[in-house]
Amino acid sequence: MRASADTRPRLPIALLALGCMALFVVTPLDLRTQFALAFAMLAAALVAAAFRGRTPTLLVVLLSVATTGRYLWWRLSTTLSADWSFDAVLGGILLAAELYACAMLLLAYGQSVAGLRRKPLPLPEDVARWPSVDVYIPTYNEPLDVVRATVLAAAALDWPKDRLHIWVLDDGRREAFRAFAGEAGVGYLIREGNAHAKAGNLNHALGLTKGEYIAIFDCDHVPVRSFLQVTMGWLVRDPKLALVQTPHHFYSPDPFTRNLRTGPRVPGESELFYGVIQPGIDTWNASFFCGSCAVLRRSALAKVGGIAVETVTEDAHTALKMHRRGWRTAYLDVPQAAGLATETLAAHVGQRIRWARGMAQIFRVDNPLLGRGLTLSQRFSYLAAMLHFFAAIPRLVFLTAPIAYLVFGRHVFNALPLAAVAYGLPHLIHSTACNARIHGRFRHSFWSEVYETCLAWYTALPTTLALIAPRLGKFNVTAKGGRVDVPYFDWRIARPWILLAAINVAAIAGGVYKLRTGKGELDSLVINVAWAMHNLVILAATIAAACERPQVRAAHRVPARLPAMLRFADGTTARCETRDLGRDGASLVLPAAVRLPRREQVWVSVFSFEGERALPAEILDVTGSAARVRFAPLSLEDEAHLIRAIFSRADAWLGWTDGHERDRPMLTLGRIARAGIAGLSRAVALSVRPRSFPARLSPPVRSEA
Repeated sequence: MRASADTRPRLPIALLALGCMALFVVTPLDLRTQFALAFAMLAAALVAAAFRGRTPTLLVVLLSVATTGRYLWWRLSTTLSADWSFDAVLGGILLAAELYACAMLLLAYGQSVAGLRRKPLPLPEDVARWPSVDVYIPTYNEPLDVVRATVLAAAALDWPKDRLHIWVLDDGRREAFRAFAGEAGVGYLIREGNAHAKAGNLNHALGLTKGEYIAIFDCDHVPVRSFLQVTMGWLVRDPKLALVQTPHHFYSPDPFTRNLRTGPRVPGESELFYGVIQPGIDTWNASFFCGSCAVLRRSALAKVGGIAVETVTEDAHTALKMHRRGWRTAYLDVPQAAGLATETLAAHVGQRIRWARGMAQIFRVDNPLLGRGLTLSQRFSYLAAMLHFFAAIPRLVFLTAPIAYLVFGRHVFNALPLAAVAYGLPHLIHSTACNARIHGRFRHSFWSEVYETCLAWYTALPTTLALIAPRLGKFNVTAKGGRVDVPYFDWRIARPWILLAAINVAAIAGGVYKLRTGKGELDSLVINVAWAMHNLVILAATIAAACERPQVRAAHRVPARLPAMLRFADGTTARCETRDLGRDGASLVLPAAVRLPRREQVWVSVFSFEGERALPAEILDVTGSAARVRFAPLSLEDEAHLIRAIFSRADAWLGWTDGHERDRPMLTLGRIARAGIAGLSRAVALSVRPRSFPARLSPPVRSEA
């Protein structure tokens, strides 16, 4: 009763604030006064941005919402043509794209302005009260080398062994996997057929196991030792909590980071979702299940009929079903597992196509705006997630709009160019600055445009078809763990972006021609040429990302500074430290420069949880005090020790993003432009090189991720 009394005074205040905002948005001003207001609001935003804390951030958001509101009101009340014409149709298409973009902007503010930063809860001191956990590792046709690391790390989870059961769910039904599972002492499950892909695989295991909780890891996601101790406290404490999700951290670079060489200063593509969106929607009890690196309550899964099979994004759909039944979910922003990012841009696009199609299917068959069981904030959280994957058509509109005026002379804006600047430019500046403040640690400015441009051509049709016929399509697994043996330019994936770039080059050429001949309005030409040039910068970076750089290691190296020791055949030893560590070898730092013969057989002792274990290796080369070694074939016990040293440390992935630079929007745009120019040069060079050898020598591996 007290809680409702406390919230009662807030409603009139909120209504008054909304009324004031609406009055501000709709108040008409002459052009000079609008410019003055724009400068005043920009100054206020700069002052607020100089301070830290949530209150200045809310003020920056409020100013951005106000300027966006005034822009939209001006667009709707002033710029629409009263006559039906081809120009009016083009203008309506552009306005629809802008309305979508502004709606996503406002939903993003609501999601991210007050993220919930949960901390792990302690487990009961009495270990006898800790529940039983089944660990599922689904696999389909990945090589055993990828799966071994996950299985061996899962077997090392710090949990009572009588209540921990590891299960390899092999939808490929391979004898080598069965033999490895027996050797490693873990369970092995197969089924008849592959109905419903990963979701069906998981549901089959649910019917054969009995653990109170289910931890799920994609077969390339290797858990740290503390995973269950970090996550299970919340589930034990709250009986209505159905799910605890942790981030999907990747220890290999994604295609953008590798091909554009932006790491580690620029956040990776997935960091915005796990660093901002998930904590933000956790505030509203709407955090999603992401298919891996999560623990679920078996009884909650039973209440919703198991993992959802109606769509190809079974994870998010399962969370939606749980929320409809009144279950709560939680997100812990503590990396407790690490996996492989997609190896190539084509694989990345393929994965996102499935995600986009699946979210469109959910929107069609189980729309969060309809039906019972969800709060208003949960409905908007799911709506934002689904609408994000409908960005393809609006993005294509923005990428092609300048050609309408610059080449064909069509007016898609029924307004004075100076008025468009007075209302539109403040909206763009405030939204960019606000996003830089809220998202800057996890997504630098303008990179979202690069990522959306990369996907727009490829997701437009699948999302549209999923809305019309949601049952069409099938589950496509994602390529993981492959090698790129030589550099190459992926013409096939880049063709749409090259076409779009050509369209914008034509638009710029048309604008220059009209400027020289005086056939267009100067201010309109300048605005549209600037727009086309911005598009060209984004498209150049997207094309550059299709220049695949080599990835020739059989196993990725992980930076790790651990005490180690070299043991030589004559019995002498040398203390050292690892610089990086991988399943195939290591880089070592010795106390002083030494001379070691290449190919000498040595033993490398890496000190891990249970102490020292000497791993057979050979010296590859020595430079000063640095040495590189390659491990010899290892026994299962040696391999398990090495896996624990690389992946199982509780602090293995903490501080992984410390190298990210502060987001400075204009500097970021300049860097994107330079990356695009450099990438285009590489694309040309790779396209004209002699083709006496194949571009790719090692086919990628496919994963149920």
